[in-house]
Amino acid sequence: MLWTIIVILVVLWLLGFIGHVGGGLIHLLLVVAVVILVINLIQGRRGL
Repeated sequence: MLWTIIVILVVLWLLGFIGHVGGGLIHLLLVVAVVILVINLIQGRRGL
């Protein structure tokens, strides 16, 4: 589920560069998704 959200946000982010759609909201959501991804990776490695 998390990977799907990250992929969608990255696609929307790239479309934002092409068509200037979404503006700062897409960039903010992308940053939040990357932070969540990093936290999950750190927690996953700590649990092993």
